[in-house]
Amino acid sequence: MHVVVIGGGVIGTCTAFWLARAGCTVTLLERQPELAAEGSFANGGMLHASHGEPWNSPQAVGQLLAWIGREDSPLLLRPRRLPALVGWGLQFLRHSSRSRHQAATLANTRLARYSLEVMAVIRREAAIQDDGAQAGIAKLFRDQAQLEAATRMSELLQEAGVPFERWTRAQLLAREPALAGCADRLVGALYYPQDASGDACLFTRQLGRYCQTLGVELRTGTAVHALVATGDRIEAALTDQGRLEADQFVLANGPHAPRLLHPLGLRLPIEPVKGYSITLDVRGIDGLPRLPLIDDARKIVVTPLGARLRLAGTAEFAGFDDRIQPRRVRLLIAQLRELLPQREHELAAAPSSAWACLRPMSPDGVPIIGPTRFRNLWLNTGAGHMGWTIAAGAGRLLCDLMSGRQPALSPAAYLPARWL
Repeated sequence: MHVVVIGGGVIGTCTAFWLARAGCTVTLLERQPELAAEGSFANGGMLHASHGEPWNSPQAVGQLLAWIGREDSPLLLRPRRLPALVGWGLQFLRHSSRSRHQAATLANTRLARYSLEVMAVIRREAAIQDDGAQAGIAKLFRDQAQLEAATRMSELLQEAGVPFERWTRAQLLAREPALAGCADRLVGALYYPQDASGDACLFTRQLGRYCQTLGVELRTGTAVHALVATGDRIEAALTDQGRLEADQFVLANGPHAPRLLHPLGLRLPIEPVKGYSITLDVRGIDGLPRLPLIDDARKIVVTPLGARLRLAGTAEFAGFDDRIQPRRVRLLIAQLRELLPQREHELAAAPSSAWACLRPMSPDGVPIIGPTRFRNLWLNTGAGHMGWTIAAGAGRLLCDLMSGRQPALSPAAYLPARWL
């Protein structure tokens, strides 16, 4: 069986790996010159089953409306985007009830836990070195009420297999002394010992090279313009390098999947949400965080990656505008300095690079994985902020569905049929 996988980010590459391992002939198409050049290039670096909450929690919806147009907000909705967001936004609101949000959180958590299990298989088999660590993740709180609310959610997730510890401020500083400079603004933390970190770009590119040893054909610099359908089958992908026929097709191209589906009569509700990151070269700088950190109030993450420090955060509903806005970058830098004031001057002098990418967000915040009404067209997209975390598991789940095997994880919550 010849399978064409469209999209060479971490999800598409993991999908190609599992399909090749199952005996398929796989062609992996990526429009950029290299794999992992867009959403997987410089994300937050966290692998967290503990943070599967979609962004449409009942309290977050009210905050989002209050943040419309505010450049200093962690989640920015640009007013010019409002007309195009009406349909998607109504679905987003529809899934923001407490019961639906909780169900979506648990679905993401199950997939994330499964993914971290099978990612270990990939790491061992492909001998991947991605500056990762199994140190857990600490989530910082500045407000007691927010800490209590997060504790209640973590107790729910603990029943689903995600352990956590609640730390006082003193316990947090004992584990992470780098935060001493902002200790007076923190009330405590939640620590998730099974969470991890790693560089998604390093992982994806090393896995891509390993996939070639399994027979996967990598075609970078190849953009897909359309899919050709006859009846209930896709016959070919039309690329800027020519026509490519195959037995099966997988769309793992993130927010760009709807563009290929729309001419086929499929309306997939995926919204691109821009995220930012800054990567600093911190060689020679002492006293930096040893643990990956999430600042709950500021909605940013700080992740050690070997000799680098990755700062990521903010979300921006701006359509397909992936330009780096200097004001948003300055906001991230200011928030890092607030967390680590004693290292402000060293961090200001450190070599750094900023990045922005578009994350594919479904209205319910749950990935879209599985078949379509075209019997040889499959989807693996819509992972939002969870793409790096769920990539290995999403690829394995889709491979099992395509191969007719019984998946280890029920696919029911992720199937495209809920939208198409």
